[in-house]
Amino acid sequence: METPEENNALVTMDVLTTPETQPNKRRKKKSIVWEYFTIETVSPGCRRACCKRCKQSFAYSTGSKVAGTSHLKRHIAKGTCPAIIRDQDNNQLTPSQVTPRSGGSELPKRRYRSPASPYVPFDQDRCRHEIAKMIIMHDYPLHMVEHPGFIAFVQNLQPRFDKVSFNTVQGDCVATYLREKQSVMKLIEGMPGRFCLTLDMWTSNQTLGYVFITGHFIDGDWKLHRRILNVIMEPYSDSANALSHAVAACLSDWSLESRLFSVTINHPLTEAGLENLRPLLCTKNPLILNGQLLIGNCVARTLSSMAKDVLAAGQEIIKKIRDSVKYVKTSESHEEKFLEIKHQLQVPSEKSPSLDNQTQWNTTYHMLVAASELKEVFSCLDTSDPDYKEAPSMEDWKQVETLCNILKPLFDAANILTTSTNPTVITFFHEVWKIHSDLARAVNSEDPFISNLSKALQEKIDKYWKDCSLVLAIAVVMDPRFKMKLVEFSFTKIYGEDAPTYIKIVDDGIHELFLEYIALPLPLTPTYADEGNAGNNAKMEESQGGNLPADNGLTDFDAYIMETTSQHSKSELDQYLEESLLPRVPDFDVLGWWKQNKLKYPTLSKMARDILSIPVSAAAPDSVFDMVNKQLDQYRSSLRPETVEALVCAKDWLQCGSADVSNGPVKMEF
Repeated sequence: METPEENNALVTMDVLTTPETQPNKRRKKKSIVWEYFTIETVSPGCRRACCKRCKQSFAYSTGSKVAGTSHLKRHIAKGTCPAIIRDQDNNQLTPSQVTPRSGGSELPKRRYRSPASPYVPFDQDRCRHEIAKMIIMHDYPLHMVEHPGFIAFVQNLQPRFDKVSFNTVQGDCVATYLREKQSVMKLIEGMPGRFCLTLDMWTSNQTLGYVFITGHFIDGDWKLHRRILNVIMEPYSDSANALSHAVAACLSDWSLESRLFSVTINHPLTEAGLENLRPLLCTKNPLILNGQLLIGNCVARTLSSMAKDVLAAGQEIIKKIRDSVKYVKTSESHEEKFLEIKHQLQVPSEKSPSLDNQTQWNTTYHMLVAASELKEVFSCLDTSDPDYKEAPSMEDWKQVETLCNILKPLFDAANILTTSTNPTVITFFHEVWKIHSDLARAVNSEDPFISNLSKALQEKIDKYWKDCSLVLAIAVVMDPRFKMKLVEFSFTKIYGEDAPTYIKIVDDGIHELFLEYIALPLPLTPTYADEGNAGNNAKMEESQGGNLPADNGLTDFDAYIMETTSQHSKSELDQYLEESLLPRVPDFDVLGWWKQNKLKYPTLSKMARDILSIPVSAAAPDSVFDMVNKQLDQYRSSLRPETVEALVCAKDWLQCGSADVSNGPVKMEF
């Protein structure tokens, strides 16, 4: 409200008086509304406030009665002035021009707009799109748009935003998924090679199965990509045709029937289930290696299964360690005492005891390692305290050290799968054969505990090696630092006198695969080679005045050259294998090497592109150490299967497009 003094000094903002014309100078009006209104006298003793923009007039004073400015503020601040609304649509005002005033009312600020923050007009559709992206990216429940807290928050930000329902935002999320899918389809259509799939089976409280299907492929610039392609609900996850049905649906959805190269599974399958999957690998394709590129057991699940056996063998001792750590970590006074003893004993370890999450075996391994390094401190705790159930003995600590030594190579191998770089088949050839060799030695240990446990672990690594060694070995051959030499060396360590038999299997397999690539109906000479030949021909033609030489009766000679060359020249594969090994430099980029040598090995490079895209694990990085099957939460499993697929896939695609590092290509290190 204006003060009486102000009411007695009403002037329009368009007329300024000076001391010369008005000795008794009146105070200028300070209220911001007078930037938008003028005072007009309509009759003696009656004045009205006229909006400068829309020309509407409002009561201001009649005689000595003054209406004040509250209704004028509402006209400007609440968006009822049609001229101001029109100006906003034409970017004349910015949202920052509205500022809170006393009494809860709002007024436009004076227009000081920074060029760095251009005005963005309100757009209901754009806001809905951003809400859908937010829900997808952060796994928020779709019902949040109907929560009173969210509605109040949005209305305070933008009163003009219309509330949206669950069904509306569900449709917006699906629309976002469909838009992103078009981009992924364009990416896939431009891929020159084949595709590898990983299958990860999730369950739900309703005993439904959800097959997460991820595609792995290398683009024309020799960069590796990884995209979740489908999430397919399978009502009977244990049936022999559940996975084959999901894969067939994925191939049809993305038109990949003739481009499937390998399948890696993170789910136990019966022999019938494997046989149902195998034909999909050769649909409209040659039967590559008799379907041996079907990897029925991913390395993450194998390592977790082995770790589970180790923890089960030492469960009694692990419980003692867990109880000791719990005694320290659940009481502030106990932890202070523990740290005091550690300081007194000057224990060099920087580790602190931590409780494990029994659903992830790496946390139990970390707990055991930390406790083992702090065993002197644990031994000095007050064992008479009734809260301290049972202190580990020195024999127990020796057993803990044994468990840690057995778990370490398993942890080191599995931990590679959690890094930001993409682990490859080559990487895990090294890891698996080292574990295989270590267990072979441990079986002969004089300690019966180590020997018996190693035998059980060796059975599992033997099964994985039997199923996957051919794929792992062929990938190693595609590394110019190793080729067949590392296969020969490692197989000799594993198989002893029988090594030549298994080495020959690898050699025959890679030659068979190469012959199948030669026989493929795809063009034998890639585009870049055609372009190179075209360039050479153009240069030759230019050097000869634009005219290539005529036949000159040398057609028979050309035929003779082709016959003798084909008889005596070596294949690309044999030429590659006989060349010297490259030095083992750190961070060697094997894909970059093949990119540089694609002209020299046009067919072999195609084969290398497909082989080096084979994933060894179907588990997501955050699931590598899981000891239980992944389960869809109750909320997600209550949604329609199509909505679940849209939310999961769109999140993966948006993440790939939002980060520079993850924008499609994945770095490969070996």
